[in-house]
Amino acid sequence: MSNDPTDISGLPEDLGIGEDLDRSEQRVSIRVDTRRYGKAVTIVEGFDSSSADLTEIASTLKHSLAVGGTVTDDRIELQGEHGDRLRQILREEGFEIE
Repeated sequence: MSNDPTDISGLPEDLGIGEDLDRSEQRVSIRVDTRRYGKAVTIVEGFDSSSADLTEIASTLKHSLAVGGTVTDDRIELQGEHGDRLRQILREEGFEIE
């Protein structure tokens, strides 16, 4: 057992429950922006950068959506417009969506 007072699950750290709880407490927002030449970019922001590995999350999203993207200023930018499918993937990953 962990001696960390922030571990509210009471379960061993090996199970990764603490990470799931951290994700479920984060409310992220999704918006679509238009860039140069009218290209759509989907922006996901609102992550708590201290508890979320944005590079890992971005990699998962890019792989699931088969698109390119980047992490900039504590937000994830994905090429194209991916509203509904992106919401589904983020919920499956344990995030709450605004």
